[in-house]
Amino acid sequence: SLQPAKTMNNTFVFILFLLLFPLTAPAAESGSTCYGTTSQGRLEGGVSLPGSGNNFESYSSLGNLLGRTYVHDKVKGVVVESYKKLEGSHPDKVFMYGETGWEKGGQFAPHKTHQNGLSVDFMVPVLDEEGRSVPLPTGPLNRYGYDLEFDDAGTSGDLRIDFEALGAHLVALHQAAREAGIDLWRVIFDLQLQKRLFATEHGAYLQAHVEFSKKPAWVRHDEHYHVDFKVKCRPL
Repeated sequence: SLQPAKTMNNTFVFILFLLLFPLTAPAAESGSTCYGTTSQGRLEGGVSLPGSGNNFESYSSLGNLLGRTYVHDKVKGVVVESYKKLEGSHPDKVFMYGETGWEKGGQFAPHKTHQNGLSVDFMVPVLDEEGRSVPLPTGPLNRYGYDLEFDDAGTSGDLRIDFEALGAHLVALHQAAREAGIDLWRVIFDLQLQKRLFATEHGAYLQAHVEFSKKPAWVRHDEHYHVDFKVKCRPL
């Protein structure tokens, strides 16, 4: 009889089909894993922040290309979600993020932290002399915004810090983080400028829910505010 041979051929074809086209769905991405601390750590499965969105942009397209905007995937989700929240509540405001870290973490000069995917610099939102929300001017001549200097009143030339927008962003970050099951660990921002931030409508909320730096940082944080996120990490 030819039936056994036919059965064997069908079995062979079926096995070949399974090898070429597995019936099981492809495994989902495992996500990011952080190790150690922000000042001594590393990262697995880092993801890059998007270069721009409807109401935000990166401090530098070159920085993105060089791989200086990688974070833990949960942090990315929170950052993007915070901007989505602001699209609804503050549609006329524009925002900018700064440096974050390498895809695999580790030392990230000239920063002392940013080593495990949980640190993000956000450039201060600013208003021009006509009161319009505009992106912070960044480029090689001002070290992509990091060399800009704001006085204790929050002004630099024709620009002034939009403390209301800054406060709204930190509230959105905190809310998005809590919704994602994580939190903000701390915010590093110039002590004198903190006083103006706390004087906004968002000040009471921020002081109740977010930990701010109490001492001057090793470099003055006036043109940006540094945010560390609280995510459970494995030992280094």
